[in-house]
Amino acid sequence: MALRHVIAAVVGVGALAAVAGPAVAARTIEEPAYQVTSTHAGFEVRQYGPRIVAQVRIVGDAREASSAGFRVLAAYIFGGNRAKSSIAMTAPVGQQRAGQRIAMTAPAPQQRDGEEWLVTFTMPSTFTLATLPEPVDSRVELREIPGQRIAVWRFSGAPSAKVIEARKRELVDRVVGEGLTPVGAVDYARYDAPWVLPPLRRNELWVELAP
Repeated sequence: MALRHVIAAVVGVGALAAVAGPAVAARTIEEPAYQVTSTHAGFEVRQYGPRIVAQVRIVGDAREASSAGFRVLAAYIFGGNRAKSSIAMTAPVGQQRAGQRIAMTAPAPQQRDGEEWLVTFTMPSTFTLATLPEPVDSRVELREIPGQRIAVWRFSGAPSAKVIEARKRELVDRVVGEGLTPVGAVDYARYDAPWVLPPLRRNELWVELAP
């Protein structure tokens, strides 16, 4: 049942974005509110208010982590919680490195080293930590993120993991070049389903800035 709900929701978002464009998708799927405080060569600075995220840590390569993390979090919002209630899908889905390269310990047909990734869903603004249902899956963590100043590079397409890594480094270089101080890992934020045509996809790279 949950899987059908996930497929229907993502197909609906993808169809809206592909047929009607980003404006309709933005009205349909809630995004965290922000204000643009400045623009620079290749990026803008946004001020975000506090928000709550559901997150999961996944070990593997970037593609594996994205898929596995999405499944775990989607299960939570589509009824995999103590209240068995559904939570509206929001955008974007975030993914960033959570730690250094570590060895996978669970048996696998092709065991290999992987990295730890943090995959996140932003929760609808109508919820607080007290009102969000408790996850059934202990891997799902709920946490409140305080207001942040974030440098954002927006682009379309379906870039490979290698290209994304290169763009992350480029964003940090641009931020530093503008006299700003990046803090922590760069987050890859995706707004569309994989089957939305690449030219219509909205992708963003986020890096927090020091106050």
